[in-house]
Amino acid sequence: MLSRTADHLYWMARYIERAENLARLLDVSYQMSLVPQSLAAQSRNWGALLALNSLEGSFAQRHAEISADNLLRFMVTDAENPSSIYSCLRAARENAHAVRGTLTLEMWESVNTTWIELRGKSFETIVSTGISEFFDWVKRRSALIRGVTFGTMLKDDALHFIRLGGLIERADNTARILDRQYHILHDHNEAGVSDFYQWGALLRSLSAFQVYRKVYRDAITPARVAELLILNPDMPRSLHACTDGIVCMLQLIANDVSADTQRRAGVLHAGLHFGRIEELMTNGLHEYLEEFMDRVYEIGEGVGRSFLMAA
Repeated sequence: MLSRTADHLYWMARYIERAENLARLLDVSYQMSLVPQSLAAQSRNWGALLALNSLEGSFAQRHAEISADNLLRFMVTDAENPSSIYSCLRAARENAHAVRGTLTLEMWESVNTTWIELRGKSFETIVSTGISEFFDWVKRRSALIRGVTFGTMLKDDALHFIRLGGLIERADNTARILDRQYHILHDHNEAGVSDFYQWGALLRSLSAFQVYRKVYRDAITPARVAELLILNPDMPRSLHACTDGIVCMLQLIANDVSADTQRRAGVLHAGLHFGRIEELMTNGLHEYLEEFMDRVYEIGEGVGRSFLMAA
């Protein structure tokens, strides 16, 4: 496959996954903001979301204060913010258009229709109909595109690059969501009803609440939430499951210069496969997740050098 085509497919998948994960992160942040808390705590929590995405400077240029309304507007519909949901889905559509002949008709129509529908939504319209409903819409559209992709695309290199892009983006974003929410909940909340509600909101943001109940059948605890989202290979959004898929996809598209990228992915996967949550918690979950995100970034850079236009 031409590196240019692989590049567009890979980034199309990353942008779609990024939009979905941003919707999940914003939704859980919004739900948590509804829990009674001080204005300082609310501002700190929204500010942490900006820091997580390295957007403090860009946000400050456009808004004078950190508030739920300003931040949601910035992260949802701001066309000048390259990390907004609007910008991500626009970029996904542009990449899909560039390789339209490689995609099935159903897949192209799913991506294009998502963009057309989003383009017709103003921030005021989104708020008036319910911001959580909009986040659900983003998640449903992403799931639709993913289902059409797996249901209609030939199982060749095109599909492998799409899957690889989605898995790398998902691994990074799951780590980001868990790191942010775990840090806030662990450091600033006291145990109780509010604590239970917010851990539940975190699990729901990753479609993991029912899975948690099925696996543990017990009260929600921080260690078990971390174990489910990091080490459980059967949880679709866990770090373990994502690295399983990354290693597999890299094997399927391997070439003469991809050995180092495969090695990095294999080492990361082995740590998750043989890891124990007690060790991660003892050594520091925040430190582990930061290191994980750094290593996923290195794998992404390696994919660029080995297969894409950056090579």
